[in-house]
Amino acid sequence: MDAIAPQQEAQAYLERHPKTKHLDALHIDLNGKAFGKRYPVDQIEKVFKDGTSMCAAMQLTDVRGDCWDTFGLGFSDGDPDGPCRPIPGSLVPVPWAGEERAQCLLRFDHERDGGLVWFEPRHILEDVLHRFSDLNLRPVTAIELEFYLIDLERDERGGPQPPCSPVTGKRQTSGNVFSIATMEEFGAVLSAIEQACKSQNLPVTTLSKEFGPGQFEINLAHVADPLLACDQAALMRRAVIGTSRAQGFDATFMSKPYGDQSGSGLQINLSLLDQAGHNIFDPCQADGDKKLGSAVAGMQHLLAQSMALFAPSFHAYRRFEPNQFTPVTLDWGDNNRSVAFRIPASEPENRRIEHRAAGAEANPYLVMAGVLAAAHYGLTQELEASAKGSGNVGEEVDPALPLSIWSALEQFRKADVLPDYLSARYVEAYAHAKESEFQSFMSEILPREHAWYL
Repeated sequence: MDAIAPQQEAQAYLERHPKTKHLDALHIDLNGKAFGKRYPVDQIEKVFKDGTSMCAAMQLTDVRGDCWDTFGLGFSDGDPDGPCRPIPGSLVPVPWAGEERAQCLLRFDHERDGGLVWFEPRHILEDVLHRFSDLNLRPVTAIELEFYLIDLERDERGGPQPPCSPVTGKRQTSGNVFSIATMEEFGAVLSAIEQACKSQNLPVTTLSKEFGPGQFEINLAHVADPLLACDQAALMRRAVIGTSRAQGFDATFMSKPYGDQSGSGLQINLSLLDQAGHNIFDPCQADGDKKLGSAVAGMQHLLAQSMALFAPSFHAYRRFEPNQFTPVTLDWGDNNRSVAFRIPASEPENRRIEHRAAGAEANPYLVMAGVLAAAHYGLTQELEASAKGSGNVGEEVDPALPLSIWSALEQFRKADVLPDYLSARYVEAYAHAKESEFQSFMSEILPREHAWYL
């Protein structure tokens, strides 16, 4: 794309949407949330022509936006801005805004900032993707996200409540997994979400009812660009929440908003294409089974040391319980939702690995980086996977898996492979940011401490 193309994109958009009032220019932060600036319409072409700037340390803040001066970034260095530019093709309408508003996704300009924002999650993923270019392989990925529709009103303890049916007025109490009747009851908000995604060029393929009351899943189409897949997933979460609120509901991608209901996950589906466009996992291709097994073996080897990426908060580990279709072992298998690494039923040329460990609130770029690093490591080291699991392999937790934030961060810091892919300094920066968040979370006495120990 030549230098004039971004400005042309803005001009063409404004010609199609002449009543546009504002532009929301967004980054996706360490916690998968959007941050950025709002510009009046007369500044849109300038943003696309010249770029803009944004506080660099925002990519190391915690879930509440607090800065912990990780590596001296934020306070000690004077909190500098980094130059950034819109990502081509990301300029779209915001249909839930209540006015004619546009949004675009930004990335820090690493050529102009001289490596100032080396810790941007999108940049971390880019570095991992270069490894596949060296192998003449192209990852094809699709992301599935689960979420809960919830009531705008919280319960008496400040917790979420399942939504009331727009048809019956009754609050949802059961999951009714795959229920078409429930989909019809919430048809207006679900259709609005689908339409919002469509208007933002987010390739929704399937929307289904999941296990919990008010829980749904959205699947995005496979794309041969993992960066684009993560952009789409991050923006889809924003579209779901924004549209739900405009429709009189709320929505959450919290891993387990209800203690007695199923959790919400972020699944990565991965296949790899060679230069001829053939899927190297295809059993009809030479060594297809072996290469699939090696990629899975890499995922098995790196799962424990990557858990802090897949479950980034104290709360996220509540999702990992036996018999919940959430992986609690290193098993893999065919068409089996109790394993960590599932091989879905498909045509041979479409054979893929579904990585099932991440919680829905995790940063999609870092989840993707962890999954791809594991697959690359397994392939290049020609690792061998364990025997396939069958039946329910999720009845007991594998003690090798760190299923608390403190044990996951300990294994993350001691990782023997991840630093080679993410960089040692990013492993340290991420661990420091998340440890600081956890320490802040635990600094206040919890109500149960008084109930139990007073």
